[in-house]
Amino acid sequence: MTRDGQGRLDRDDLVLLALVAKGLTVEAVGRRLLLSERTVRRRLRTVCSALEVSTPIEAVVWAVRHDLI
Repeated sequence: MTRDGQGRLDRDDLVLLALVAKGLTVEAVGRRLLLSERTVRRRLRTVCSALEVSTPIEAVVWAVRHDLI
């Protein structure tokens, strides 16, 4: 994940959040991105931590508010 002081996410992070925003489950996201469920969960935790939010839904809201997804 790439992030500067302004909270920019890299393309992979945005794709992940866009799929979550569509309502896909962790399992479905993993299938779509060819990742294990464990990897998807880890990446979501990393994104949430970087954005200083508690849940993937909050991360999605952050990305929407910043016109990223």
